[in-house]
Amino acid sequence: MSSATGMARYRPRLSALPAALALLLLATPFVGLLLATDWRHFGFAHGDGGAVRVSLGYSLIALLPIVALGTPLAWWLARHRVRGQWLVDALLLVSLLTPPLAMGLLLASMYGPYGPAGHLLERAGVLLTNSAPAFILAQFYAALPYYVMAARTAFEGVPRELEQIALTLGYSPWRSFVHVSLPLARLGLAAAVALAWVRALGEFGAVLIVAYYPQGIPVKLWVNLQDIGLDAVYPLLWVFFLAALPLPLVLGMAVRRRLA
Repeated sequence: MSSATGMARYRPRLSALPAALALLLLATPFVGLLLATDWRHFGFAHGDGGAVRVSLGYSLIALLPIVALGTPLAWWLARHRVRGQWLVDALLLVSLLTPPLAMGLLLASMYGPYGPAGHLLERAGVLLTNSAPAFILAQFYAALPYYVMAARTAFEGVPRELEQIALTLGYSPWRSFVHVSLPLARLGLAAAVALAWVRALGEFGAVLIVAYYPQGIPVKLWVNLQDIGLDAVYPLLWVFFLAALPLPLVLGMAVRRRLA
């Protein structure tokens, strides 16, 4: 009996060791950034301010179509089971798992000046290469699957019984969605928006291919590293972390507290 009790007490300690090691490894790069930054000569390179404005501004614009198109899709996926739905799930996963550089090449082949969609849009005066619309397009494709996945989880957490009650009380499906589903899923949806924003803000590969100009934060980090050196990267990197991470961190912890 005492031996079993001793083993029961020993197992949590045994599992805590790899957990602590994993947390230590996750924290190590950020500690390295803190130690490597030259705080006495902390300053931005030429063009860093413009890169910050480009990334922050265009990523907020990209959120509009992401939320407008992704929210109905996420709700439909959470509430409907139809034949062939696995194809939709597979498409989301493929979009999620495609390497960013590969996604940039796919976008260039479709929306570039020699692509079928790009050729038609260029005739209409819309250029989706090295332009603001191209930048937003790359962010949209980078962040949309992340938003849909997170928003789908938020809607799946809403009890269907409450939506059915609203329908029996005379609510239309649209009113039930607006007055029941959205309010109950609002915290998870807010976290999904924050996740999509950070994903759009940090997109590098797709933006590099289709919208090298105007330069946002990720591309400018790469340019600073190539042209100036490692020391020129740290200030802009701090701006990215301080601007992008607080909101999703707060919302993510709020969601976890609610689920607990």
